Amino acid sequence: MKKVFHIFSRHLAVLAIIIATAGCSGSPAPSSLSCIAPEFLKSGDRVALISPSYHTPSENVDTAAMILKEWGLEPVIGPNSDKIHLGKYAGSTEERLADIRWALEDSSIKAIICNRGGYGSISFVNRLPSELLSSHPKWMVGFSDITTLLEMENRSGVMGIHGTMGALMVPSKGKDLSSTLLKDLLFGAVPRYETTPHPLSIPGKATGTLVGGNLCTFSPILGTTADATACKDIILFIEEVGEDFSHLDRMINTLILNGVFDRCKGVILGEFTDCKPNLEYDSAEQMICSYLKDYGIPVLCGFPAGHGDTNLPLVMGAPVTLEVTASGGSITFALEGRQAPIQVASLNDTTLISNNTTLIK
Repeated sequence: MKKVFHIFSRHLAVLAIIIATAGCSGSPAPSSLSCIAPEFLKSGDRVALISPSYHTPSENVDTAAMILKEWGLEPVIGPNSDKIHLGKYAGSTEERLADIRWALEDSSIKAIICNRGGYGSISFVNRLPSELLSSHPKWMVGFSDITTLLEMENRSGVMGIHGTMGALMVPSKGKDLSSTLLKDLLFGAVPRYETTPHPLSIPGKATGTLVGGNLCTFSPILGTTADATACKDIILFIEEVGEDFSHLDRMINTLILNGVFDRCKGVILGEFTDCKPNLEYDSAEQMICSYLKDYGIPVLCGFPAGHGDTNLPLVMGAPVTLEVTASGGSITFALEGRQAPIQVASLNDTTLISNNTTLIK
């Protein structure tokens, strides 16, 4: 009798695991992404400043609000932005989620700018319904830990902006290039980036949907309902900060094992800030390209977006054409709006950027 009960218990345990796994798998990924572009902003529009991840000091949020006012916008600060939970988070998961819901559901709010990243957005994957994002299409702006929200927005069929955040505009009072290009984009000036050559770039031309962001943020959500890399015909953007090469190698192999690069038409490698070389590669780009060279896809190395001093805005979920040649590269978004050519020097020895036709040191 004890043996029968033991076998029955084991079967129940296996059944429980199957049910739990099925519940976590979510709906199948669409074969390809088709995202709508939220409306560009106009003077006087209300823009929410929220903190979905780590806490941002109120004085930084207030300064970010002042910058938005100077842009001709009306800033609205999230009700829970001043909360601190467990010494790090900007409130509990429920409080941070409430601010996201508020910013989405308030029809007078036209865009959402996150104050900072950090950690915590992974908690929203099973709590923020896709329908809420798709039924309230708004530009959501951020990077780093906000990658999860951008991926969720893309999987819901809405474009977002990988770009600088409220707290990072504070030192320059919004006058740095990352902030001014973000402002231009929000008001309808769509960047067309042209880059100088990078020795590790892999030539080619491809068109696809731009997805990705911070590697250690999007790699844990592979296979979930937030995973925009699960769709085919993607252009994958990758950046990272503070991870040593062996950790990068583990995450890149995680993407390989999940078939991500098989679905890629091309790859853009951004900044790999403070990534420690504990393996014998000259750079993070060299290590990653040692895998990508076998896929026969173009790879643009050294694009200045990520955790460095310059973080150029990218429209995630947008159709994009990536072209890489011996003389440089280009990133062109198929979006309605004013096309703004931006010349960019690849991150190799020095970053040179200009918003006209002349590179400036």
